[in-house]
Amino acid sequence: MKKIVLSVSLAVLMLNSNANAADEASQKVKDREHSVRDVIDEVAKPKDKEVTTAEELKNIFKDGTVSGQVRMLYSGYDNSGAENQHATAIGGQLKFELAEFNGFNAAVEFTTSHDIGFATGDDAKQNSEISSEEGSYTELSQAYINYKNGGLNLRVGRQLIDTPLADSDDIRVILNTFEAYTVTYENEGLMLMGGLLTRWQGTDTGLSSTNPWSDTGEDGTYFGGVSYSTDFIDTSVWYYDISKDDNPNSATGNVANTSLYADISLHMALSNDYALHTSAQYINQSESDNSGIESSIYGAMAEFVMFEDFAVSAAYNKSKKQALKGSFSGFGGGTLYTNMDSMIIDAITVDRDVQAVVAGFTYTYNDFGFMYAYGDFDGKADSLGAKEHIVEQNIGFEYTPNENLTIAAIYVKNEDKENSQSNGGDWENIRALISYSF
Repeated sequence: MKKIVLSVSLAVLMLNSNANAADEASQKVKDREHSVRDVIDEVAKPKDKEVTTAEELKNIFKDGTVSGQVRMLYSGYDNSGAENQHATAIGGQLKFELAEFNGFNAAVEFTTSHDIGFATGDDAKQNSEISSEEGSYTELSQAYINYKNGGLNLRVGRQLIDTPLADSDDIRVILNTFEAYTVTYENEGLMLMGGLLTRWQGTDTGLSSTNPWSDTGEDGTYFGGVSYSTDFIDTSVWYYDISKDDNPNSATGNVANTSLYADISLHMALSNDYALHTSAQYINQSESDNSGIESSIYGAMAEFVMFEDFAVSAAYNKSKKQALKGSFSGFGGGTLYTNMDSMIIDAITVDRDVQAVVAGFTYTYNDFGFMYAYGDFDGKADSLGAKEHIVEQNIGFEYTPNENLTIAAIYVKNEDKENSQSNGGDWENIRALISYSF
C-alpha cells in the first residue's frame, strides 16, 4: 500500500506484550484497502500471471503466458444542470508475455472498449468516459522489454505503473499505462524505484482515439522513491520533477512542478479479531515554469477492522492556501486519503484553504462485499471571496463467486452546496460492472 501510519507509545507496548497474536492478525489484515479510491480501484483489477522461465531461447514463445480480462460496464449520469448521459461498453485487456531467458523477457498488451449501441445514448446523451466520444477505443497499452536479476528489475516501454503521483486508476474499462523507463530494486521489505515517464494513456487522459497518448511534460517526468515494509509498518518517500507542457492536446495542461511526497503507516493487531490502521501523509509541490501548481497538503487516516469482515474508517486532508496557486494529485487517481470516486481536493484548491473529511465502512460476507463513504470538501473564500463546498457519497456492492468472476455496482452522488454553477450542479452516477479474468 502507498499509505502511512503513525502510532503512539501505548500501541507499541500493546504490540510487544501480545507479539504472537499480533503477528498472526497483522498478516491477515495488512492488505486491506484504506482509502475509498483504493477500494474502488481494486474491485476488478486484472492480475498478471507469473512469468515462466525458458531453458532454451527457442522456447520463449512456447513457454510464454496469456492473460487478460473481459469487462462489460454500464455508466449513466443524472445531471441537474446538463444533459443526462449513459453508455454501456464491452472491452478489456489481452496480454501475452514471453518466458524469461537469461533474465530477459518482453510483453505486449492490447486494451479495448466499445460502446453497445442499443444501450448507449446518442450524440450529446452518450457517456464518452468509457469508450471515447467515437464510441470505441483500442490501444497497444503495454509493450515492454524487461530484465530481472535477483532483486533488480529494469523495464523499458509501455507499462503499468502504480506510484503515488502516477497510477493505473482502474475505475472504468481502460487502465492508465505509461511510456516509461523504470528501474526497481527490492530486498527484504526495502524497495527503491526510479525512472522517467514520457507519455501516458487511459481514462484520465480523455480516451482520444486520434491522440491517445498524452505527454507528461515536454521533457517528461523524472521520479524516484524508496519504501520500506514489514508486517507492522509501511513508509515511503517519493520525488517527482514534472516538466513544462505547452501541448494544447495535453490531458493535464501545464502542471510543471517538483513534488515531494512522504507517508508512514502502522498496522496494529489488537487481538486475533481486532486491528487498527493509522496513517499520515504529506505532499509539498513547488511551481515550475509558471504552471500555477504550488501546494502544501497533509493528511491523516484511521481504520478499525473487526473479525476481518467489518471496517470503519475516517480520513482527513488539509491544503493550505497558496495565492493564485493550486495542487496536482498526479497522472491518475491520486494518492490522497480523501480521494473519492469522483471528487478530489484538486478541484477546489486554487487560491484557497481546503479541508476534506471522508468517513465510511466496508463489510464482507462470504462472496459479497459492501461499501459506503461520505465525503465533505470545504473550500474557504479565495481572493475574490468565492467559496466551494462539495459533498459526495459512494455506495458500492461486489460479488465474487470465484477468483475470476466479479459482479459489482457503485452509486455516486455529488452535491454542490455552495455554487451549483461552478461545478456543473448536482449529479448522480450509477455504474454496473461484470468482469471475467483468465
